[in-house]
Amino acid sequence: MSGTVAVPLAPPPRARLRSAVRLAVCAAVPWFLCLWWGTSTVPVPAALPAVLILRDDVYDAPRRGWERLVGVVVGVALTTLVLHRLPPPTASAVASLSAAASVSFLAVLACGCAGMYLMYQGGAPNQQVLVSALVIYATALPGYALARLAESAVGISTVVLLGPLLWPPDPYRSAATGLATYRGELDDLLGTVAARLDAGGPPTVPGLPEDAELWLRPRSGLAAYERAARRTRLPRLYLRTPARPPDGLEERLRLAARTALTLQYFTEELRERARTDGPDRPPGTAPDPALRDLAPLVRATAHALDAALRGADRAADLARARELDLAHRAAHPTRHDAVLRAGLHLTHEAVASHLSARL
Repeated sequence: MSGTVAVPLAPPPRARLRSAVRLAVCAAVPWFLCLWWGTSTVPVPAALPAVLILRDDVYDAPRRGWERLVGVVVGVALTTLVLHRLPPPTASAVASLSAAASVSFLAVLACGCAGMYLMYQGGAPNQQVLVSALVIYATALPGYALARLAESAVGISTVVLLGPLLWPPDPYRSAATGLATYRGELDDLLGTVAARLDAGGPPTVPGLPEDAELWLRPRSGLAAYERAARRTRLPRLYLRTPARPPDGLEERLRLAARTALTLQYFTEELRERARTDGPDRPPGTAPDPALRDLAPLVRATAHALDAALRGADRAADLARARELDLAHRAAHPTRHDAVLRAGLHLTHEAVASHLSARL
């Protein structure tokens, strides 16, 4: 299905401004600390960790910072050992394409690649090993290796200690807000589809919410919730959220993520039907009765799911949706129509499972 493409959700302008200011502060502080310390006159490695470590989840900075610091140490150590046994690159050797310069470069490249893949973590190699190895090789100056280590350590420490303290996000609140936004957009989508079906028009309408973003909202909210659970290992100084999440929030997020897949399948099937029962159908051809009779079922499914996502125990809404599902099945028993109803039927099953788990 086309909607399964992983399109990242764009944060609101205020959140983007806070992230930019956080990054600028975490890059400027270690820069001036290293200038005061005297490690070098241009301590760029001290400012780089803020760019490379700070992401949407600032509480994941300690893990990424540790991985980067280990990569820097290993890369510096590898290049130092190689250049201790092989001649370092010089301007004249590089210009003349000497064999010694080529051998030393290939040795650093091979060791850096080996270290990068031997330190495979989090589903990806530690690229910092090779980056640090090549930077040290290209800047073979006395004392530069130790200066880079010191500046990287200062930059990483600043990001890890200061980053989470600057406008720390509240994952529980983000998850609840995302769920409420998803509920509203989903209700608009299903309401518009039902109205079009009831009027005998094409089931798909231009201007509906972007599918890729709409269906990813529940998964994004669930990820925010899980980030909040991981924050229990952090110092209490970093925590803004309450000790316990709102009652039932995790279950409602999981229901939203589960039913997003089923409803996405349903809307894709509607698009396929629209190709033959849309505005381009032959003149004089009556609209598909299975589509017109589907409108009450779509509305009932939307009401039952919305109640469950709000945390309301509305079993009557689910029972009504199931009755309409059975009635539509009896009136339109073909396999073609069964495929169309499948997404709604699976949504009913997910809501029923959610309600039974609450008892």
